[in-house]
This record gives sequence, C-alpha cells and structure tokens, in this order.
Amino acid sequence: MKIAIKANERVVQGTGASRRLRHSGRIPGILYGNHKEAKSIEFDNKELLLKFRHEAFHASILTLELSGEKESVILRDYQLDPVKNKLLHVDFQRINEKEKLHVKVPFHFVNEETAPGVKLEGGIVSHIMTEVDIACLPKDLPQYIEVDLGALNMGESIHLSEIKIAEGIELTPLTHGNDAAVTSITKPKVVVEVEPTTEGDETLEAGSEEKSESEGSEEASSDSANESSESES
Repeated sequence: MKIAIKANERVVQGTGASRRLRHSGRIPGILYGNHKEAKSIEFDNKELLLKFRHEAFHASILTLELSGEKESVILRDYQLDPVKNKLLHVDFQRINEKEKLHVKVPFHFVNEETAPGVKLEGGIVSHIMTEVDIACLPKDLPQYIEVDLGALNMGESIHLSEIKIAEGIELTPLTHGNDAAVTSITKPKVVVEVEPTTEGDETLEAGSEEKSESEGSEEASSDSANESSESES
C-alpha cells in the first residue's frame, strides 16, 4: 500500500504561530534525517488526518511531496489532543534505502476463536504485547507481524522467539536477550456474587427483633393482669 502526502514549507515558527496555523486548518510538522537539514513543514489537517487513521500509515514507507520533490519518509512521532482527538504536530524522518530502520510495527492475531484453549477449554486470550520494535532495511519493512494462535492450549503462551518473521527482519527485544511473551490463553476468573448486607438493614432487623420482644412482654403482662382479675372475682 503506497501512501503519498503533500506538505508545504513552514516559514513562521513558534508556539503562537503553530496555534494560529491549527486554527486555520493546518498542522505543523518537521522533516529531518538522512544527513540533510531539518525543515519546518505544514499539512492540510483534513487530508493528513484521513490518512493518519489507517494502520498502514504508522508502519509504512510514505512518499512526501514537498516543493516539487518527492522523498521517502516514515512517521517518527506525533502529538495528539487527548480530548478533541486532533493532530497537533507530526515528525517525519527521511529514509536511506541502505540504512536499517528501527520502528514499531503492530501485531495481527489470527485463529483466536479456533485455538484449542478457547474453543475446547473455554479460555480467554490475553494480548500482552500489541506491537514490537524491529530493525530492517526500508525495503523489508512489514506493515504488521502475524501471530498465529491456532495451536495454543489453555495455560500456554507465545513468545517473540516463536513468531515467524520474514528474512531480513530483526525483533529488537530478542537482540537484547528479552524473549517476552506476546499472547497467552488463561482460565476465566470466577466471580462469586455475595448479597451485601447494609448497616441500615442490620439496624432495621435489630429494631424489629426488639419490637417483637417488647410486644411479647406487653402481651405477657396483659395476660397476667387478666388472670389476676379473674382470680379476685
């Protein structure tokens, strides 16, 4: 999937200028890397956000059109408004086809529903990792890495070393001796519901018991008085 984005050079810089730029429907950004001078750039908000929402945009070689020239870049960083979910700033890095990239790519989990631990044993799939940092040449960059749960049983997990990856791709954690678990199937937790007893209910019950005892005492006194009157008669 080839994704192209258009940018313009940004002349005015600073916090105030960036704020005004966003209000006008533009997004500030920066382009750097590949032993070239960094450039301040800007994008059309709607156009960039539409492509930003695609998963491939975050782990693909992108074509950036700037000042009549095209460059191969990757999305390196971004700032997102947590409330309005709007892009505030984006960083793009130029690509050198002969140099390895370090970038995070997402996992795609397949055959979850048919895994023996789920289908036969009623287990629950837990995604311990959703993405991983990899190193590879730009030509070998995958959009995602597939994790197959088709043979996973209850209580078992899949580690990084067990994932099949294409030649030329290195899983960075493994190169540092970290064979982390990626996903597992566990037993569902059994929740025992206990009907709560409030302090008010206990007070009410206690009050009812005291009332019953009081009423019983009054009835006993009344019966004794009646018996005494009958004896005198």
